[in-house]
Amino acid sequence: MNIGGFQSFTLIDYPNKMACIVFTQGCDFRCPYCQNPELVLGTAKSIPQEEIISFLWKRRGMLEGVVISGGEPTIQRDLEDFVKRIKDMGYLVKLDTNGHNPHVIQRLIDLLDYVAMDVKAPLYKYEEVVRAKADVKRIEESIRLIMERAKDYEFRTTVVKELLSEENLLQIGGLIKGAKRYYLQRFNPRKTLDPSYRQKTTYTEEELKNLALRLKEYVKECYVR
Repeated sequence: MNIGGFQSFTLIDYPNKMACIVFTQGCDFRCPYCQNPELVLGTAKSIPQEEIISFLWKRRGMLEGVVISGGEPTIQRDLEDFVKRIKDMGYLVKLDTNGHNPHVIQRLIDLLDYVAMDVKAPLYKYEEVVRAKADVKRIEESIRLIMERAKDYEFRTTVVKELLSEENLLQIGGLIKGAKRYYLQRFNPRKTLDPSYRQKTTYTEEELKNLALRLKEYVKECYVR
């Protein structure tokens, strides 16, 4: 596991659970608004996996879950073994993913307690938004797999106004129609992979809330965060 960051406690990233976050390095996308450029580019200082395991062993009974985020965790070769080691200690595991590697998600799905998948754009706009080669059939496969087999899950989209129109967001709603939970995530321009995106904007609070209401025609729950 190429681990580039670790947060020892969070009440936000795993819904209703006390958790920690492991950040993996490397990603197969290059979303310009990404707030973790050092993880995407692999320039963060590497943290030994055994250091994380040791921390988790000591925190048994105090922490409930472990969030594995990134970067993109599913490009890590030993992700499955890492998840198994965490599960063997009695932790719940949440995976954050871009959904571009459904074969990995399929191998892990019965081990995972929660999956959060970023749906970046309507399928026809994917490569424009992620600035990388994207096989949208794999995105569709991951959506289907998560909706059918995940114990619990959410889909989410970071909303940059210049990239995604209101119509685009409704198209994403159609793509995940019937899903349990969908989040519109406010774009924060403080730190971005593409420095020019520090000047970009998100929708107003009122616009986001109205969009969430409209998206409830497609999904069971839709929230702004």
